[in-house]
Amino acid sequence: MTVKAIPEDMHSVTPHLVCDGAADAIAFYKKAFNAVEGARMPGPGGKIMHAQIKIGDSHIMLVDEFPDMGTFGPKHLKGSPVTLHLYVEDVDAVYKRAVDAGATARMPPADMFWGDRYGVLVDPFGHNWSIATHKRDLTPEQMQEEMQKTMPECGKQ
Repeated sequence: MTVKAIPEDMHSVTPHLVCDGAADAIAFYKKAFNAVEGARMPGPGGKIMHAQIKIGDSHIMLVDEFPDMGTFGPKHLKGSPVTLHLYVEDVDAVYKRAVDAGATARMPPADMFWGDRYGVLVDPFGHNWSIATHKRDLTPEQMQEEMQKTMPECGKQ
């Protein structure tokens, strides 16, 4: 039997989140995004050395902070420059569920010029999420036109 270089059901790129409280993060992702837990490997002091969840068709790996090994989450780093983008069937419902579960609302869902209904929040562990439902297929030219209508200052040079 040949071992696959990319395991079955995995994508080429998989986010790997460091959380101050990975077990709590897993519970939040289950509640907010209907995540399904696939694996959990406990480590010293009850911390999680490795965990894996699945949201929709995508996997996310998680680990607790381990400061002695130089592993810190966004709270320790005072924020994250990374945003995880999540496409869902009903952005308004998922956004509300995430906020009700403890996420911080940054931008409530609204219809955007590129064809998505889109909102932004931060989970309780400091990770940024953009959540969207695709509503309209647009060409790049149509997107440019829509952007000019909604944000005229973006077209000025």
